[in-house]
Amino acid sequence: MRNIGGFRNPAAEKRYFAAYDRAMAECPEPGAVFDVDTRHGTTRVYRYGDGGTPIALLPGLMATSACFAALIPALAERHAVYAIDTLGEAGRSVHKVPFEDLRDRASALDAVFESLGLTDVHLVGGSTGGWHAVNQAIHAPGRLASIGLLDATTVSAPFSRRVFWYGLPAAVLDSDRLWRRFTAWSAGEDVLDQPAARLVLAGIRCYRARVPFQVCPSEAALRSIEVPTLALFGGRSVVHDPVAAAARLESLLPHADVEILPDAGHYLYLRPQDRDRIIERVLAWAG
Repeated sequence: MRNIGGFRNPAAEKRYFAAYDRAMAECPEPGAVFDVDTRHGTTRVYRYGDGGTPIALLPGLMATSACFAALIPALAERHAVYAIDTLGEAGRSVHKVPFEDLRDRASALDAVFESLGLTDVHLVGGSTGGWHAVNQAIHAPGRLASIGLLDATTVSAPFSRRVFWYGLPAAVLDSDRLWRRFTAWSAGEDVLDQPAARLVLAGIRCYRARVPFQVCPSEAALRSIEVPTLALFGGRSVVHDPVAAAARLESLLPHADVEILPDAGHYLYLRPQDRDRIIERVLAWAG
């Protein structure tokens, strides 16, 4: 078995990037595009705006920079925003050297920040991207000003059993009908026809990821986080217990600013009013 991520075959790669281009067309035109070479591969980064302290965005699993299309314009009015395709997953980043452990994943992202000359980074991650932000704060916090977590998964609570009940049949049988049921359940609304959602599905179908398994950090690791932390949870998120996740994070990180958006699901900024609240909180947090 190969230890680096890659597309299943050339035809799958072609199908994937057709979906990628459609999803990225929903984003504003970037001011710059970077392909940053590091020891573990090449990381694709899109920059929007050029003022204020930098905000870096980490997407959910297989979601790529395209998932932030709704947030980028407002954030980029006041900050330089760097949207990142996660190395080791489907997207424009190219995985070349295996990750040995979770510390390797943090060092790879730290190398990207170093190459771009970024310090005092406000690192904001959604879903699995929130887990990556926490992993960064644990293992390589030196270039971080803060972390922002948008219904981060497997940080302070495990996935719910229903993730596997809904997700496993979809993954095994790989039918649009089952994936539509899964995304409607997880997002709280049928979003499968949206370009960003179609891109996630294309990534699942076309790309084989080879990365260390994502697990909840230990209590000691979470307590070790010193950077300021903003954590927003969806009150109707079904992929984990958001109330328990929020309470545990507050108990382990007393300095964290934790809020539950009562009517938001796991797709935290699906509803315009929740999106506005997230933008307001992130901009106030980043200063």
